[in-house]
Amino acid sequence: MGGSTTRWLIQFGYDGRSFRGWARQPGRTTVEGTLRDGLRRHGIGGRSAAGSLEVASRTDAGVSARANALTLTSDWAAPALLRALNGISPRIFFRAATEVPDDFRVRHARRRQYRYFLDGGPERVDRLQPIADRLGHRVDARSFGRGLPTAEPQFRPLDRITVRHDGVAAWIEVEAPSFVWGMVRKIVTGLCEVDSGRRSAAELERAALGEQRLTLALAPPEPLVLWEVEYDRPWSHVAARLSRHQEAHLREMDRQARLLPVLRRAIGFGSGDPPPSG
Repeated sequence: MGGSTTRWLIQFGYDGRSFRGWARQPGRTTVEGTLRDGLRRHGIGGRSAAGSLEVASRTDAGVSARANALTLTSDWAAPALLRALNGISPRIFFRAATEVPDDFRVRHARRRQYRYFLDGGPERVDRLQPIADRLGHRVDARSFGRGLPTAEPQFRPLDRITVRHDGVAAWIEVEAPSFVWGMVRKIVTGLCEVDSGRRSAAELERAALGEQRLTLALAPPEPLVLWEVEYDRPWSHVAARLSRHQEAHLREMDRQARLLPVLRRAIGFGSGDPPPSG
C-alpha cells in the first residue's frame, strides 16, 4: 500500500436522510465530516488523504446520492482504497475509481443528473411532461434558485427535464452541466404547482425566461437523489463488494421503500384523497 502517491477520482453514494448535508458542521452529522473522520480514524490513504478531499456536488440535508464524485490523494492502490472506504460507514457507498492528474478538478463535470421521486402513476407523468417542456433549455435562477437578489436575470442552462415512470416509481429527471442552490427542488415545486392548478404554465414559462419573478418553495429534500455525475473518462476500478454493514443497511432501505407507499395510503397522503377524519 505504500507505493507512489496517486490522485483518485472516486464515485460514491449515500443515504442522505440521516445526514445534515455534505459540508462539515460543528455538532452535526454530515457526509463530509463522516468521511474525514473515517479517513483519519482508519488511516486510509496516508496523512494527506483527508486534507485533499474535494467533491463534485455539495448536497443539502436529506438529499441522497447514487453517484456523486470526489477526489483524494492517496498512496493506496485502488482496490484496497475502495475496500477501506466502504468500511467507513454503512450509509456511504464507494463504487468505482480512476486515476486523474494532479490538476484535475472534480467540480468540472460534463453533466449532472438529479432524480426527484414522486407519488403517482403514468397519468401524472403524462400531465407533468408538457409542463416541463415549457421551461426550455435555460431558467432564470432568481426564481429557480436561492440567494440571488439581483435585478437582471441570472440564466442557468438545462440539458433536459424528463418525467418518467417505470411501472414501480415515478420521477422528474433534471440534467444540466451544473446547478445553483435549490434549483432542482424549485423546478419540482413549479411543475407540481402548475399540475395542481395553483399556477399557470404561462407563469412558469415567463419565470424561466426572466420576464416574471416567482416565489417558489423548496420541495422536500428526501425524495431527491443525485443520480449521476458524468466525466469524459471511464472508471478503471470497480468495487468488488460492499461490507456486510452496508448490505444490511441496503436491505433496510429496501424494506422502508416498500413499506412507505403502504403507510402513505393508510393515512391518506399521496393518493389524492384527504386524510381520514376522526
